[in-house]
Amino acid sequence: MSGIVAALFLLAAIVYSANWTQGILFIIGLMLGAALLYARFGFTSAFRRLVSIGNVQGLQAHMLMFAISTTLFAIILSTGFSFTGVTPAGYVSPVGIPVLFGAFLFGIGMQLGNGCASGLLYNLGGGTSSMVLTLFAFITGSTLGAYHFSFWMQETPTLPPISLATSTGLGYFGAWLVQIILFTVIYWITIQVAKKKNPPMMKPLPTTTGWKKVIRGSWPLLTAAIVLAILNALTLTVRGTPWGITSAFALWGGKTLNTLGVDVTSWGYFTGANSEALKNSVLSDSTSVMNFGIILGAFISASFQGTFKPKKIKPGVAGASILGGLLMGYGSRLAFGCNIGAYFGGISSFSLHGWVWMIMALLGTFAALFIRPMFGLKNPSSKDTFC
Repeated sequence: MSGIVAALFLLAAIVYSANWTQGILFIIGLMLGAALLYARFGFTSAFRRLVSIGNVQGLQAHMLMFAISTTLFAIILSTGFSFTGVTPAGYVSPVGIPVLFGAFLFGIGMQLGNGCASGLLYNLGGGTSSMVLTLFAFITGSTLGAYHFSFWMQETPTLPPISLATSTGLGYFGAWLVQIILFTVIYWITIQVAKKKNPPMMKPLPTTTGWKKVIRGSWPLLTAAIVLAILNALTLTVRGTPWGITSAFALWGGKTLNTLGVDVTSWGYFTGANSEALKNSVLSDSTSVMNFGIILGAFISASFQGTFKPKKIKPGVAGASILGGLLMGYGSRLAFGCNIGAYFGGISSFSLHGWVWMIMALLGTFAALFIRPMFGLKNPSSKDTFC
């Protein structure tokens, strides 16, 4: 009940200080948090299970999610459809050294922190104590990345933004067809990998039956994939850009330093819209508002399930959480986003940088498998009953 009261209070504050568009985005955030928590929908765990033992269930859910989001994005971006009159624009970012290095760092970081950007928020709301450390480290790393942003963008080799739809002559239908073929091929490959490796399956989540399953049980992974794709497309039609998470962390860090007397407006990152965001309330920042919604949505869902049970943090986990958060924060600034803004939003927007992010994050995940045991973190094993 406390979560619902907090959500209603924050919704009223958002609408009062900003507008109903921000309020709607907060509600979408609540729904995102619920979907992530109910299915324990993972990006970090999906990559780790794939690279370590060949479990493909998570990646298969990603491909279904992408097939739906790509279809919806193609319709929205090609027609300019919007509920608020804001012309929709996808996340199409440059491809270069910053993305390569940043996504690789992020891949390592999310495996050490036991959660990506979305995983951090919904696990924090779900009661995972170590995520408090990861969040503060993430904000710190993201702020440091903002401080170094101009160097990486101006002093390292970078190609211009490349859209499979608008930079190639394929158009949105042609780009949609290319990506659907890619998703299908990847899905087929995952089937072959599963047949060859015969990995342990994901551990079933505790659930219930009947209508109670909606609010007290656990959702199938593929159900959450469909919901997340629809909600991302809805976000695009409401605020004009896809779902994102980590720009808010840089903003929170920048505002904190500003309060302490540091002139962050001299940094290359805090120009234009980012500079304006520094002057306004965080309740006027759509990404911040959605992040608050995700945390509260997960908290409410975990309360319904009875799974909100914070535990003590082991020293090794604490160290890994802090290092992982720093790497994710810094990497996300270089790579123009995280698993949501760069991977989910980028690929859905037909951006080449989204595909590059995926490859480099997988390589970072592979590297992290050798680092995790140093902090006492266990990797999945083919001998496990479940993974």
